[in-house]
Amino acid sequence: MFDEFYLGSRQRLLRCAYAVTGDLQDAQDVLQEAYARAWQNWGRVGAYDDPEAWVRTVAFRIAVSRWRRARNMFTAHRRHGAEPSAQPPDENTVALVTALRGIPEVQRTAIVLHHIAGRSVAEIAAETGVAEGTVKARLSRGRQALALLLRTETTGNSYA
Repeated sequence: MFDEFYLGSRQRLLRCAYAVTGDLQDAQDVLQEAYARAWQNWGRVGAYDDPEAWVRTVAFRIAVSRWRRARNMFTAHRRHGAEPSAQPPDENTVALVTALRGIPEVQRTAIVLHHIAGRSVAEIAAETGVAEGTVKARLSRGRQALALLLRTETTGNSYA
């Protein structure tokens, strides 16, 4: 039932949303969100005399909400200025991220969760769905691989 409604109304509603927003991408976005809400509430919306009017109204309200949010952001920007730009990462951070990219994903995940996110071995095991011993092995192997990669990064060879 919803599929038939969607197929039968999507072009008309897209034209309406496009006319309101003036931008095809915005029209598609607001209409997609409106259809998602209609689908979630289809038991109620499908019983309306004109479900298309409901979707159109929701799409228009979403568009207006976006305009207001953009206007408020613009006003705040004018009032307070741009956010200060982030400082570039230091060379140690760049070296660490580069080295992390060089180890297997499972080891990288374990190291990041443990050393950066501050998660315990038990928490990592629960989050990743593996045994605690597996997490410990991944941490150990990952640390060894990182040490080798970081040594190579700083000296230019692996024989330092």
